[in-house]
Amino acid sequence: MIERKGYKDMEEKKIQIGILGYGNLGRGVELAIKNNPDMELVAIFTRRNTAEIKTVTGAKVVSVSEIEEYQSKIDVMILCGGSKADLPEQGPQYARLFNTVDSFDTHVDIPTYLQQVDAAAKEGNHVSVISSGWDPGLFSINRLYSDCVLPKGNTYTFWGKGVSQGHSDAIRRVEGVAGAVQYSIPKEKAVDSVRRGENPTLSAGDTHIRECYVSVKEGADRERIENEIKTMPYYFKDYETIVHFISEEELRREHSKMPHGGFVIRSGVTGNADDTKQIIEYSLNLESNPEFTSSVLVIYARAVYRLKNNGEVGAKTVFDIAPGMLSMKSRDEIVKELL
Repeated sequence: MIERKGYKDMEEKKIQIGILGYGNLGRGVELAIKNNPDMELVAIFTRRNTAEIKTVTGAKVVSVSEIEEYQSKIDVMILCGGSKADLPEQGPQYARLFNTVDSFDTHVDIPTYLQQVDAAAKEGNHVSVISSGWDPGLFSINRLYSDCVLPKGNTYTFWGKGVSQGHSDAIRRVEGVAGAVQYSIPKEKAVDSVRRGENPTLSAGDTHIRECYVSVKEGADRERIENEIKTMPYYFKDYETIVHFISEEELRREHSKMPHGGFVIRSGVTGNADDTKQIIEYSLNLESNPEFTSSVLVIYARAVYRLKNNGEVGAKTVFDIAPGMLSMKSRDEIVKELL
């Protein structure tokens, strides 16, 4: 068994954290580090002009062109780029240079991404945790637990109502789009059926509405943009998608907050005749999606640091990491307080 001390029992050295990318997620990580006294933020790395960035806590901002100079100064680099265009390149690239954590959330591509980051991390003798956050992440763990407890049954995941960072980012990548926010909205009919234990067969389109609020650049072709959004694979193609074109001012005024949430439901049966219905439900209700996701990334950075110190290498998922590895507290403390 690996001995794991709590923060109070550790040496004075704090876990040295770097942040790559300074959007909503990067700012969230910056704030989350303040709530974890065993960590210290070394620097925020950006592709933008560093002189134009004002951080929330006054943290140091460094050009990404200088990132390799910090290899000996950073214990874990938290990657805060988007899943559509940033992380597929950044994940393997920086796993060779640092121990990393990311929130890659294109579910269908996770197996391939895991292989790519694993190869890069092993090449660099590092540890990386991919796809951490709340989904994938905490919801994934709940799906696994409930699937094991109720092997006869079905698992359903509903997101929202709330702002999806990944889907909003995907819209902003469309040519001609100036800004965008996308809300995931569960369909009540589907949710009610699942909660009644009816075990319905649901397609993607049966479960959610994707509602998009989009501002466009001057002269942009709105019809093309709407079609490109609605036909985008993995994000909108299989869903009922509604696109509203609004001004940038209205987008800032009415859609600047980033609430989200959702629930995982496992509907199963037990008993000799499979006649006993059992329902497991896990839910989240979040006022700030990026701040909550960031809080999850930070605790997995702690696990990465511990795994590296224990001689581990390669890419991991949330399934590979014991819950106790995430806590600042010692094993004795969490057993006494939480078990």
